Amino acid sequence: MTHTIVASEKREVVIGFDKPFCVIGERINPTGRKKLAAEMVEGNFETVEKDALEQVAAGAAILDVNAGVTAVNPNETEPPLLVKTIQIVQGLVDVPISIDSSVTAAIEAGLQVAKGRPLVNSVTGELEKLEAILPLVKKYDVPVVAISNDETGISMDPDVRFAVAKKIVEHAADYGIKPHDIVVDPLVMPIGALGDAGRQVFALVRRLRDELKVNTTCGLSNISFGLPHRHGVNAAFIPMVIASGMTSAIMNPCRPQEMEAVRGANVLNGTDENCATWIRTYKDYKPGEHAAPPAAPAQASAGAAGGRSGRRGGRAARLGAAG
Repeated sequence: MTHTIVASEKREVVIGFDKPFCVIGERINPTGRKKLAAEMVEGNFETVEKDALEQVAAGAAILDVNAGVTAVNPNETEPPLLVKTIQIVQGLVDVPISIDSSVTAAIEAGLQVAKGRPLVNSVTGELEKLEAILPLVKKYDVPVVAISNDETGISMDPDVRFAVAKKIVEHAADYGIKPHDIVVDPLVMPIGALGDAGRQVFALVRRLRDELKVNTTCGLSNISFGLPHRHGVNAAFIPMVIASGMTSAIMNPCRPQEMEAVRGANVLNGTDENCATWIRTYKDYKPGEHAAPPAAPAQASAGAAGGRSGRRGGRAARLGAAG
């Protein structure tokens, strides 16, 4: 069974087909959030702190941390800002982090200060990226998100995206990186632009599970990009993609409707033993309420073993343009 281990100083999360679906909180990301970007540039991390605490309380098992506030000199400006953001988040919460950047220097700077075993987000199939990121993944012995696009861009053909994922897995093997340390993002297309995007990704995730034996993730909200009432579509997508074999997603855990879908899917998928997390979370639930108590993470068993990103926003924008 493929198990990807991500850890903070005190908590370990295991991503796997036989584990609860892993919710990776997306909100510490200034992409598309001008107010947050301005605050971070000014050294104001109040929103970062608020987002970190709220996401963990809502059930995030891992927190994605991105500091890409500007396209001007990111090789100089992003590394120190990402380091500061990581240190603040690690000082507040004990969940593992995902170091999210398209800047190699920022990823390495983040790895130098990250505690435990963080997830690197991400590497693509571009040769330049593979040669820059994979040595860091090997050096620091950490797992990595592998995004299924390369020099040719984002293909609308799922067979091409599978081939790119396979290429990344094979290149990683050349560095001694095992498949269990690769979490493939097959790139979810917007259903509003591509009518069979749902069926397409379900088939692709099954293939990645069965043929490459890798865990998978996605920018969950990409599926509903451009549609009204996006949370309804997202909530419908969650149990279907979990049933197809997806094991994690970068998403907003502060959306109760979507977290209910995650927890319900864990129950039906047999990864919430004795329905314990569901019962603990919703035992006092009243009809018409969506809010859950803060102390019931969606991936309860994943964080129980004490001891031990392309940017999501930019990726969503690219997918919208591709549609």
